[in-house]
Amino acid sequence: MATEPEDGVGETEDDEELDWDRGGAETDGGAETDGGGDASTAEPEPAATPAETTRAGGETTTGGEGPSPVGVKLGSTRTVLVRPDETGALASTTTLTCLTTYEDALTGEERVLFGEEAATEYPDEVEYMLRSGLPEDDDRADLAGRFFREVVTVNEVPTDSVVVYAIPSIDNEQGLANLERVIDESGIGERAIRSYPESLCGAIPAVGDGLEAIESIFVGVNLGSTNLEASAYRRGEQLTHFATGAVTGNEVDRRIANLVEEETQGRVNIDRTTAREYKEDHGDFENFEPFTDVIQQPGGGSHEFTIERSVMDALDQYVDEAVDELANTFLSEFANDSMKTYNLALDNPVVLTGGMTCIPGLVEEFEERLSEELQRDVTVAAPDDPVTAAARGAQRIADRLVDRGAH
Repeated sequence: MATEPEDGVGETEDDEELDWDRGGAETDGGAETDGGGDASTAEPEPAATPAETTRAGGETTTGGEGPSPVGVKLGSTRTVLVRPDETGALASTTTLTCLTTYEDALTGEERVLFGEEAATEYPDEVEYMLRSGLPEDDDRADLAGRFFREVVTVNEVPTDSVVVYAIPSIDNEQGLANLERVIDESGIGERAIRSYPESLCGAIPAVGDGLEAIESIFVGVNLGSTNLEASAYRRGEQLTHFATGAVTGNEVDRRIANLVEEETQGRVNIDRTTAREYKEDHGDFENFEPFTDVIQQPGGGSHEFTIERSVMDALDQYVDEAVDELANTFLSEFANDSMKTYNLALDNPVVLTGGMTCIPGLVEEFEERLSEELQRDVTVAAPDDPVTAAARGAQRIADRLVDRGAH
């Protein structure tokens, strides 16, 4: 469903851009309803769910009259919304991509809880519906759609909007079709809906204050929870693409859990959520310090233990594997296809995006190991806030589309 690229925005391959122009569509502005059954019933109102909302470092949007430019990343672990507030300053909202329901104790009605509150209060029932990066089947698409409608409602995202989504570049036709349904049924993006690769959107804040990335030749690498993706871009066009599910943040979590059991000689077993917390809270290539934790034992009492190696051993292996995939698979093929463009791209920084780049010192470690593997000096860059970068980049594209009336 690709269209001709907007001037100054760039283009992507046909299977990477989803484009639905709903400028002439009529909406009734009513409540969302659940289909199926004998009659449609209104979805339960969401319980108050706190989400982290921040102002995006003084950035502003074009503002004024017209549709609101909105950037969205529906991530496997976190969902991010970036949109202008009433003053024109950009507000960023981040929440865990999970949902659960519960019964109201007074009325018996079904209530919806999502994000951090759902994960904390209902750890055994909460559903992470995008664990693989995309909604794999109809059930997960329904859950994802319900989750996203709740997020949109709580954050009061206007229907009169141009919405750009940062999406994974995965060869999964059914998953992308399900994501299209989730997006199209969200109730926002009345003027236009577009999507661009996550690695391109995430690179935009890393390369400059505007859309300089769309005018550059560079390699973007998304170090995500569910995939490692690499793409070469030339003025917004995706020249070549690579993805693997073998080197992922989720695999690091699994490896940490196994190594903790090994390091504690089988006395401690942690789940992957705890392993992810260890990674995010303690992983540090610059200044790692051993840490202690306490678990409750089944027969009563507690057991205190210290982790010295497990987290950094898993992260060290991850960087080695990621560099190997990038250098010896993706970049090797890219060089064979077009050595001149390959050299032009590597004259510019390789841009890392995705949640794994939040680990302190990982970008510098990646640069050192990639330079050694390629036997040439390579510069590696990353956005200041990798978690929100893709949504911020998507919002800048939406802002450009609104500014040029491309809706």
